Amino acid sequence: MRRLSQLLLLFAAAILTTAAFASPLPYTAVQAGYGPGQAPAGSRIVCSSNDGRRKFCNADTRGGVQLFRQISGSACIQGRTWGYNRNAVWVDRGCRAEFVLLRPAPPVRIVTCSSNDGRRNWCPVPPRADVRLSRQISGSPCVRGRTWGLDRQGLWVDRGCRAEFRVR
Repeated sequence: MRRLSQLLLLFAAAILTTAAFASPLPYTAVQAGYGPGQAPAGSRIVCSSNDGRRKFCNADTRGGVQLFRQISGSACIQGRTWGYNRNAVWVDRGCRAEFVLLRPAPPVRIVTCSSNDGRRNWCPVPPRADVRLSRQISGSPCVRGRTWGLDRQGLWVDRGCRAEFRVR
């Protein structure tokens, strides 16, 4: 009996030590205390079909959803037992999983910038914006680093370059 008590104490100590040094669970919207419809993009949610019926979990799904970790023994197959619509993730037929709410891609806007007089001209763009030539309008060449580019003042064009730029 004494030997069994010692083994149980050692086992309990091992479990407590492991729990103390284990990494914390991944941050989820559920842990953060978000209510229905409030789970923001960039977070994780757990959605469960515990009774085998379809369940909707309100969330910001504008950027898309990815299955992060299946929790249930029942299969979670996108389009069959889980999916999403504009404002919710749904699960069905016993699927229970943790989902990642992806952030929507930043909006793209088109900026037309012109060097009409052959001189350097700047057009405002946000700092560190992703700028790409979308369509050249001028007969003069638009070559990145030579006749167009980015600096502290914004998007610049030079030597007759006139083009539309995609700014993200």
